[in-house]
Amino acid sequence: MNYASNLGLALAVLSLMAVGISGLGYRLGAWSYKTGISIVKCAGYSSIVTVVVCLMGVVLWKLNVFAAGLTGALIGLIIGCGVLLLTLKWKLSLDSLPYIHDITTDTENPPQFLAILPLRANAENSAEYGGPDIARQQLDAYPDVQPIVVTEPTHVAFTRALQAAQDMGWKIVDSSPQSMRIEATATTLWFGFHDDVVVRITPVPTGSRIDARSVSRVGKSDLGTNARRIEAYLTRIV
Repeated sequence: MNYASNLGLALAVLSLMAVGISGLGYRLGAWSYKTGISIVKCAGYSSIVTVVVCLMGVVLWKLNVFAAGLTGALIGLIIGCGVLLLTLKWKLSLDSLPYIHDITTDTENPPQFLAILPLRANAENSAEYGGPDIARQQLDAYPDVQPIVVTEPTHVAFTRALQAAQDMGWKIVDSSPQSMRIEATATTLWFGFHDDVVVRITPVPTGSRIDARSVSRVGKSDLGTNARRIEAYLTRIV
């Protein structure tokens, strides 16, 4: 029996399970999001050990120390490398991106939340915009987050903007053709974080300008989620 291969495979399965339950536990209310993130970190460290142990299993099989165990070691190696790459990508994003969670296409006059404010009553993060410092960090990290201009009048642009929000799978909290504003909540796939979005349509000489703002309820860093969300949303409208 190739003990190194068996141990490596077991560690690989445990690491993969840890990644899975980190978000699931938060969704179910079993622990805080900070605990969930700590579990992800532990999974990352465990995956490093997994890769080393599985490589040992392969070497021991190659040296004929054990006649079996290659399959288990290879499976463990694949799983371990997958978990390691996932957690490394998360860590690199955390280190390279600014610690901000409020992204908008208009940093000078960001769209404001109204209808969604009661839903954020107990949120860790405020709905108030952080000002010039946040704007500077956003412009440095996400220069492509910009408003779009469509040639249609505002009532047509509003319809398109609302449809795009629905296509994104957001939960629409309020949509007002009179004020040309849309407020919605987006839920992330892994942890199920609730981030809030507000869209504003204003008339311009060439048609309509569409601005969007996305703000996390918890967490100091969003790992680029809000910026990617806005860019994906505006791309649907163009």
